[in-house]
Amino acid sequence: MTRIISGRAGSLTLDVPDAGTRPTSDRVRESLFNALSASDLLRGARVLDLYAGSGALGLEAASRGALTVDLVEKAPRAATVIRRNVTRVRSALRGEPDAARIAVHRTAVEAYLRSAPVAVFDLVFLDPPYDLSDADLGAALELLVPALSPQATVIVERAARSGAPSWPTGLTPERDRRYGDTALWWATRDAHPEPVSQSR
Repeated sequence: MTRIISGRAGSLTLDVPDAGTRPTSDRVRESLFNALSASDLLRGARVLDLYAGSGALGLEAASRGALTVDLVEKAPRAATVIRRNVTRVRSALRGEPDAARIAVHRTAVEAYLRSAPVAVFDLVFLDPPYDLSDADLGAALELLVPALSPQATVIVERAARSGAPSWPTGLTPERDRRYGDTALWWATRDAHPEPVSQSR
């Protein structure tokens, strides 16, 4: 069973796709969101959840005070499950004056990022399938950089055995944490990218 851990929709049960996704465990999400809350990275944040699966990461952020949440998932069954979960969370947040605006995008991550607005997202989760190649993950991260606000936080969840992502220019790795077979890698958008040197 997957559930919203805390916040205004805390304890709400979420559906999980019956195949093709790998939901983040409650233990990992609780540790992750405790760290995000301690750093004050959730309230008022514009959140992007890529390879969203059940939507649990983005919807946890909505429960804890995010301003907007965009969930991107290309698998039709998973996207249907996400929409059901979004309906439940919206119902739990109904009447809250600052309830998150939540949108579901049924499309591939790369296609979404190619048309994403510039410098918008403050917090991004990427929880790709374990079989996504390092090259494909690296390409997604590179496409993501222009959509990040200054000093945005990016968190990648992968199998611990996969090793750290190849971070593109514009993202600086900050820390990593392992939970058994799962690992989280954190990076931050460079606030002041180095200017391109001009030839003299």
